[in-house]
Amino acid sequence: MQWTVVVPLKPLARAKTRLSDTAADGLRPGLALAFAQDTVAAALDCAAVRDVAVVTDDPLAGRELATLGARIVPDEPAGGLNAALAHAAADVRRLRPGGALAALNADLPALRPMELARVLDAAAEFPRSFLPDAAGIGTTLLAATPGRELLPAFGTDSRVRHRDSGAVELALDAVDSVRQDVDTGDDLRAALALGVGPRTAEAAARLLIPGQPGC
Repeated sequence: MQWTVVVPLKPLARAKTRLSDTAADGLRPGLALAFAQDTVAAALDCAAVRDVAVVTDDPLAGRELATLGARIVPDEPAGGLNAALAHAAADVRRLRPGGALAALNADLPALRPMELARVLDAAAEFPRSFLPDAAGIGTTLLAATPGRELLPAFGTDSRVRHRDSGAVELALDAVDSVRQDVDTGDDLRAALALGVGPRTAEAAARLLIPGQPGC
């Protein structure tokens, strides 16, 4: 099964505020963009992914991610994460009414194409399914097979909310790169330990991160 992956990205100036203990205000937008670039590049390299649509209103992010090969969907509702995903899902389904659809976080800088393929192959067995994040509280991927609505419920305690919505929780080992999103300094250290993409590695080299070589 081939998937269209939808990646939501808020304006870079408002992204990753919880990294304030690790990255200064002037560095966080570039770091958020690097996360998204490495996430999108890895998704596009995944054999199970047909294409990637990024829903964002950030001009710089739109240009940079389009250069990688993503299709940019304007965030017309401007009503938050779930509204943006629902809007993008409807847009994708207009173009590919019989396609499979997956929402993927934009902050997975360690994402590995083969691990993403494993998750999507598992998701193909269920009408709707999701992968919990490394913390076991949130969600990094929500999938809907052809003919099914995505029904995103991201945000606080989204693992519970997606499970309560009827989505099947995917219990997979050895897909750490798909589960390791980055909201905090500890998350970033965990992603760096897994091995991040080149843009995140370059951006993170500008930071003083305790526990990393040279710090």
